[in-house]
Amino acid sequence: MSCAETFQAYALRSFGFGERALPKTGISLCEQVVLIGSGVAWNLYFAVLAVFFGFFFATALAVARNSADPWLRKPAEMFVFVFRGSPLFIQFFFAYEAFVLLPRVGFDIPLGFATVTATTSWLTKAWLGALIVLFLNTSAYSAEIFYGALRSVPKGDLEAAEAFGMSGFSRFRRIIWPTLLRLAWPSYTNEAIFLFHATTLVFFSGFPAWRQEGDALYYASYFAEKTFNPFVPYPIVAIYFIIATVAIIALFGAINGRLNRHLAPEARSRVVYRPELKR
Repeated sequence: MSCAETFQAYALRSFGFGERALPKTGISLCEQVVLIGSGVAWNLYFAVLAVFFGFFFATALAVARNSADPWLRKPAEMFVFVFRGSPLFIQFFFAYEAFVLLPRVGFDIPLGFATVTATTSWLTKAWLGALIVLFLNTSAYSAEIFYGALRSVPKGDLEAAEAFGMSGFSRFRRIIWPTLLRLAWPSYTNEAIFLFHATTLVFFSGFPAWRQEGDALYYASYFAEKTFNPFVPYPIVAIYFIIATVAIIALFGAINGRLNRHLAPEARSRVVYRPELKR
């Protein structure tokens, strides 16, 4: 099978399109590159959705943590403490066991005029269950970043907004939130990169791949087992992740430039990737 035929057969296999049977003998380098690249799409799926939804939830958590109302502040503080204080790997297993304990058939939601049955079996699948864990985890870490930036908003900006007669929401939307993002964005970029790397833990968690449609490590582990040579598939995974990391830095760097466009060039913050050795 040529590389073109391999790409046509396996490029979208991780999403259920193309050849279903994995190669078992005579595995070529092209097959490994294509199938592992197909699996990286799942890592991107986890990272993009978790970061997108986690961004808004983290903003709400940061605002709640900064609130004077203990009914808002204490739950937000507890949420951040729990998810920042426990390992992500443990969170995966705990969430999987919790989802398994839910009714597998579903439960009824009475709406008055009708009853809707919500199934819960999908929560034990990686595409949803693991995504929920990653979403909650990155929300907690991002909330701490945003909270620190929120506390660092210059008081002079707030006083100027009050002098202009801005209301609470208008002041937050036009003054506080843009300044918060500008201050937090370099650190938030590192969190987004770390979350993308953390998607590899889905393979080791209790969440199974649905119909053998796994992520990059799923295929790398398969090829390492079949070829008895881990020094080909795992470096391929690393190369894919390095390329994706460079793309994330470029994207978030462009956003950072947009957030700081009103500042002098020497006063603008820069996005610099600082890998976290442990978390």
